[in-house]
Amino acid sequence: MKFLDQAKIYVRSGNGGAGSGSFRREKFIEYGGPDGGDGGRGGDVVLECVDGLNTLIDYRYAQHFKGETGHHGMGAQRTGGKGKDVVLRLPRGTQVFAEDNETLLVDLTTIGQRVILAKGGDGGYGNLHYKSSTNRAPRRADKGWPGEERWVWLRLKLIADIGLVGLPNAGKSTFLSSNSNARPKIADYPFTTLHPGLGVVKVGEREFVMADIPGLIEGAHEGAGLGTRFLGHVERCRALLHLVDGTQDDVADAYRTVRAELRAYGGNLARKKEIVALNKTDAMTPSDIEAKRARLAKVSRKTVHVISAVAGHGVQPLLHELMKLVEKQRDTGANSGKEAA
Repeated sequence: MKFLDQAKIYVRSGNGGAGSGSFRREKFIEYGGPDGGDGGRGGDVVLECVDGLNTLIDYRYAQHFKGETGHHGMGAQRTGGKGKDVVLRLPRGTQVFAEDNETLLVDLTTIGQRVILAKGGDGGYGNLHYKSSTNRAPRRADKGWPGEERWVWLRLKLIADIGLVGLPNAGKSTFLSSNSNARPKIADYPFTTLHPGLGVVKVGEREFVMADIPGLIEGAHEGAGLGTRFLGHVERCRALLHLVDGTQDDVADAYRTVRAELRAYGGNLARKKEIVALNKTDAMTPSDIEAKRARLAKVSRKTVHVISAVAGHGVQPLLHELMKLVEKQRDTGANSGKEAA
């Protein structure tokens, strides 16, 4: 399935049904009187957060969504039925913005969350509603109220436990494919990955979700290489795994470049917990590995894991370390939620 993380759609809730201007007319009943029922309410446009989706491709070709008009009122004091709602099924992590693409309207973060984006119009009153002691035969019956309409932007930010970041061709897709069932495109040139991807990584009986974020380059926070859209996916990750290509000349500069883009983008990306790994060590000599590991540890001020995603060297200890970090972040999030409640 093609990945799509942004779409513009038009939504319109249903108009309310018209009220009825009916009078009761039956043989042998002298005083029938008004008996027109009210119109039904128009259908709503509802957003629902569902499991099993990780793309907005369903909204690439179908872009107009309209609720059903409420049913009209009828004689014999019959009220019209409500129009059918339109339910838009969206993946977890979807944000809904106004037409200006800046005003946030809805943020879907919980499976099962339902939000009414456009409320259906109320039904019009029938003439029975206006009957009074002084107006015994009202002929007034209202039309239904119009529904709401607007253009909105859907923007998906993948929610994952671990986000894979690094320069292009750092081995992120290889690491994800080697440790999960995800099958991203892999090749020996930069920018092989053009869309973020998700994979479930199992560590013993436990598991966590890992997101492969396409390579970040200098100027990504200003949009270089679609960087702002890629960095948006990093916002929802609990922690980061920063992969550095050990075969390049300056590993310290590679690390600093990505960290500078995270800080410049904002959104507390630079404050997320991070684990650093030196990758592609199967193509390096032991002395070269130690020199670059020490250099990377000095600039990052963190313990550097030495791995080879292709050969599997050092991968299992790294996965256990990631699992510990994920569980710690989950416990912290759960405690924060309890305090907020």
